[in-house]
Amino acid sequence: MYNEKIFLTPKEILDKEFKIDARGYRPQEVDKFLDMVIRDYSEFLNTIKRQEKEIRDLNDDNLKLKQEIRRLKMTIEAAEADGEGSQRSISNVDMLRRISQLEKIVFGKDEQ
Repeated sequence: MYNEKIFLTPKEILDKEFKIDARGYRPQEVDKFLDMVIRDYSEFLNTIKRQEKEIRDLNDDNLKLKQEIRRLKMTIEAAEADGEGSQRSISNVDMLRRISQLEKIVFGKDEQ
């Protein structure tokens, strides 16, 4: 995803050799290289921030889905305790299907 924005690899940084002239390294060449390093590390930091936000969002979604599963299971248990005949059992089947689908989403099994 972010590889197309990254210009340098750690090996390229390690292997980089600057040409030496009479007074040492060429300052423009060193500055240009350091600008690329700074740009890459800035991109790494932005990528890490985006991924951390995505992780937080996914954890929040996971928690909400688990809470809904618990709520639906409690609703099913309450309905079964009431024992309201065949009309209620049809809705229980529907609720069981929904719980099953939510569990597949929460636990990463995307099979249907």
